[in-house]
Amino acid sequence: MMKTIFVVDDNDVNLVKAKRALEGQYHVRTMPSTERLMKVIEKKIPDLILLDVEMPEIDGFSALRKLKECEKTANIPVIFLTAYESDALEALGLTHGAVDFITKPFIASVLLLRVERHLRFGEMLNRQTVQLANVKNSLLEIYADTIEKRDYSIGSHLERISKYMRILIRAMQDNGVYAEEINNWDTETVVSAARLHDIGKIAVSDAILNKPAGLTREEFAQVRRHAMEGESIIIRFIAETEGCPYLYHAKLIAGSHHEKWNGSGYPRGLKGEDIPLAGRVMAFVDAYDALTSERPYKKPYSMSEVERIIYKNTRIQFDPAIVKVFFNVKDRFAEYVEGPVN
Repeated sequence: MMKTIFVVDDNDVNLVKAKRALEGQYHVRTMPSTERLMKVIEKKIPDLILLDVEMPEIDGFSALRKLKECEKTANIPVIFLTAYESDALEALGLTHGAVDFITKPFIASVLLLRVERHLRFGEMLNRQTVQLANVKNSLLEIYADTIEKRDYSIGSHLERISKYMRILIRAMQDNGVYAEEINNWDTETVVSAARLHDIGKIAVSDAILNKPAGLTREEFAQVRRHAMEGESIIIRFIAETEGCPYLYHAKLIAGSHHEKWNGSGYPRGLKGEDIPLAGRVMAFVDAYDALTSERPYKKPYSMSEVERIIYKNTRIQFDPAIVKVFFNVKDRFAEYVEGPVN
């Protein structure tokens, strides 16, 4: 498949010259401004961007910063185009995340060779990075599955919360709820990361996890530790790697999925939108699964009782915007509930 190159420059001559140099080898789209780039990139992700540094309105550095802040665009290689030869400017660009600098006026054959080199290098690096990430992420997944098997009370909890997360996130997008933030997510990455939400339970004893009666104050204090423990475990993985969106979301979810909308949750007592959005979504689906599943100390609630409890705890435990979306798709949730909940 032919790769796509975006060329962004406010000089029409440079756009035409770059297009002629690259077309035939690549699908080339030219744009006269970074504003146009930001609009187009919402619908199409290129394989590489040639970006002029000196642009009106939003300059190349500001545009690169925006690209790096968005999960979907952070890994696009960007080559800066500039009319100025400056070691300081080049160092600044590389620090911001540009992969190369090409001085204008450029030679067409040199431009083509530099683009080919970075795309080949990027493919090789991506393969190695993906392989390494898959190994590390698989270890964490196995870790999470092992913890789930220790907690006999939750059955296929991870499979169910994955399905609930996927339904809820997509419904939030469809309904325009926190859409600006969610559109910067890769849904499947967030769903996968959610499977690590209870990884900190490795620090909680089996006797407490599977106790058939209510917990004492001291036992509950031990259980509460799992949020910070989980966050710490994932932070260590991030520190030993270059990190990735998967681990970033996993850290936020592990550390915040027991926070409550009114600030009465743990471990930090965060309130409202100070709680990371992925944590608020996880808090809801985790509670829903707890209400609709059997535990050693309780039977599953009926669906009408589940809905009553959710409604009652809106603005106390749950984000009201998320609850509203849930009630639009509650029948899809019910398809995955195990056991009698009529």
